[in-house]
Amino acid sequence: MKNRKIYAALLFLSPMLAAQAEGKVAEHVLGNGLKVLVKEDHRSPVAVSQVWYKVGSSYEPGGITGASHMLEHMMFKGTDKHPMGEFSRIIAENGGEQNAFTGEDYTAYFQTMEASRLAVSFELEADRMRNLHLLPEELKKELQVVTEERRMRTDDNPQAKMGEHFAAMAYSNSPYKNPVIGWPADIANYTVEDLQAWYQRWYAPNNATLVVVGDVQAQAVFDLAEKYFAELKPSDIKPLKPQTEIEQLGVRKMTVKVPAKLPSLVMGYKVPSLTTAKPEWEAYALEVLAGVLDGGNSARLSSGLVRGKQIAVSASAGYSLTTRLPALFELDATPAQGKTVQDLEKALKTEVTKLQQQLVAEDELQRIKAQVLASAVYERDSGFYQAMQLGMLETVGLGWQKADEYVAKVNAVTAQQVQEVARKYLIEDHLSIAYLDPQPIQSPTAAHPGAQ
Repeated sequence: MKNRKIYAALLFLSPMLAAQAEGKVAEHVLGNGLKVLVKEDHRSPVAVSQVWYKVGSSYEPGGITGASHMLEHMMFKGTDKHPMGEFSRIIAENGGEQNAFTGEDYTAYFQTMEASRLAVSFELEADRMRNLHLLPEELKKELQVVTEERRMRTDDNPQAKMGEHFAAMAYSNSPYKNPVIGWPADIANYTVEDLQAWYQRWYAPNNATLVVVGDVQAQAVFDLAEKYFAELKPSDIKPLKPQTEIEQLGVRKMTVKVPAKLPSLVMGYKVPSLTTAKPEWEAYALEVLAGVLDGGNSARLSSGLVRGKQIAVSASAGYSLTTRLPALFELDATPAQGKTVQDLEKALKTEVTKLQQQLVAEDELQRIKAQVLASAVYERDSGFYQAMQLGMLETVGLGWQKADEYVAKVNAVTAQQVQEVARKYLIEDHLSIAYLDPQPIQSPTAAHPGAQ
């Protein structure tokens, strides 16, 4: 009863916490199409500035997979006004931090600085939005960096390696089948011309969103954006052709054999995102469904499979609301000693069947909603994640206003809706499964007999 009261209190407080963590968002669109979003947060004298481009790995055709990520690396290589190394040096001299990231649906660049230095960030980002230098010798160096990054993150990581092969099997024609970092053969054969064409096609003010969160005044930020970005010329951005995944007509299974210590399993069901769900509530019901399975220590996978039956040493569920295209509802698990991936598969499917056949009890539903909301609300306490949420929603086509709807839409989900999406989407014919079959891990001396 005590726990129920705690979670009920959290559920009641969630809208209040959200209001405290988030000020009003102000929007301004420049004449060249650049959208500027500002959220004032005066708790500390810091400002986060992010530039989001509507381009990521899901935009890439075959042959240049990973081009968006490669271009992200090259964006730090300089312009006429700011030669290579100047960007990072200037940010550091002003006490700031900066980096970038690429996803399936976006590429984003960010700086966190003392709020009065925002003009420094704007001046640098405006310059490289249109004036990047792409030089063959710098591309050659950066190809080695990206190749090493791929080796460390994917090729030498059994879980990541399985995940890459799993996605390539689970999707038939969706661009989500390709890794964000790109396939090795594509990485090895990028040319400056490839990246120049990609840069000119997508890096334009009318394909970007500038997000600022922090100790700023909205109108002052808009004035600053006009000063530094307004003169940049827009591009003729052609809309992408539809990329609709064909219907899956039966379960797909694969075994991935790589050197690893433990076996594991990943299962993925085809599901809509908030961008594609019709009706919209289905996406929020899937969000709550993921919470029922994996919303903290008391959720079903942890309490049932890990601590209860001790079938798994770990088990999790994953779903993303904010993808541009339909994606996967994933279940991942590693079997406990003496158990097999087949035991795990059976146990996970049993949990899915329960959700399809039995309504989630009201007290469990309220507890899980509170857990889902608390996680989302407390994450927004960070200026960086507040900005990231706005930028991501805007970039995938949902609009930043969706951020304000999250709490109410999750709270409105019913047990019947959770059951309905489980029955509609978590079905065998739309399921893909990958098993990791661990192979012996060679020691360095075994790999190189001559080594001492």
